[in-house]
Amino acid sequence: RADTALRRAKSDGGNKKVLFEAAMDDAVRERYSIEADLRRGIAAKELRLYVQPQFDSTRKVCGYETLVRWQHPERGIVPPAVFIRVAEESDLIVEIGRWILSEACRFIVRLSLSGRCVPVSVNVSPREFHQRDFVERVKNTLAESGADPQQLVLEVTEGLVISDFDAVIRKMEALASIGVHFSIDDFGTGYSSLAYLKRLPISELKIDKTFVQDAPQDANDGAIVESILAIARHMKLRVVAEGVETEEQAAFLDARAAVIHQGYLFARPAPVEAFWGLEIEPSEG
Repeated sequence: RADTALRRAKSDGGNKKVLFEAAMDDAVRERYSIEADLRRGIAAKELRLYVQPQFDSTRKVCGYETLVRWQHPERGIVPPAVFIRVAEESDLIVEIGRWILSEACRFIVRLSLSGRCVPVSVNVSPREFHQRDFVERVKNTLAESGADPQQLVLEVTEGLVISDFDAVIRKMEALASIGVHFSIDDFGTGYSSLAYLKRLPISELKIDKTFVQDAPQDANDGAIVESILAIARHMKLRVVAEGVETEEQAAFLDARAAVIHQGYLFARPAPVEAFWGLEIEPSEG
C-alpha cells in the first residue's frame, strides 16, 4: 500500500505527500487486470486497425490516420482510452506499435494499388521510438511490405523530442533520408521550443483538438491556433487540425490557412476494411 501511494505521488509529478486510499488498490487491480488481459488479447490477435480520413478545404481525402482498437471477446470494441495508457506503462506499447506499423504499411500498399498515393499517419510512443532497433525495424517493415516510405508519416510528441534531443535527431534524419515524414502530434500542448523545432526534419504539425474546438468562440484558443498556423506557414509545414466537429470550426480554419481537417464533421474512424477500393466522401456531420 505504501508502494501504491508512492507510485501515485510520482505519477502526479513528485515532491508531494500522498495518503493511501482503498480506491487506489482498486485502480491497481484494474490496471493489472487490463494489462494481463491485453497481453492475452495481443497474442490472440484481437487488435483491429481503424482508419480516419483527413480532408482538404475542398473536402477531398488527402490523407489517413491509423488507429488501434481492441476487439475483446466479451467487452466488444474497447477504445484506446481504456488500454493505451496501461500499454504505455509496460512493454506492450512496443508490441502494439510494431503491429500498427506493419498493418499501416499494408494499408499504404493497398492504397497505392488503387491509385491513391496519400500520406498515412502512425502514432509512435516515446517508449517505442527509443528502442535501439527502431530505425532498422521501420526500414525492414517498409521493405518487407513494399510500402512507399514517402507515404508514411510518423507522429511523435513534443515530449519525445526534448528527451535526448541529439539521439532523436539522428533517428529522425536516418528515416527522413529514405523518405519517411514526421509530424509533431498535439502541437502546443507540450513543451514547444522553436529552437528545437527548426532543427527537426518534420513536415507536419497537428493542432490539438482542445484548441480547435473552442477557437471560434475563445479568443485565447483562436490566438493559439493562429500562432501555430503562422509558424507552419513560415516553416512551410503541412497542418492537420484534429477534432473538427462543426462547420463553424472548419470555417474558422479555412479562413486562415490551407488546413487539413480531421474529425467527426467529415468522417469517424472505421475499420480499415471499410476503405478498400472505396472513394470516401465527407459525412453529413
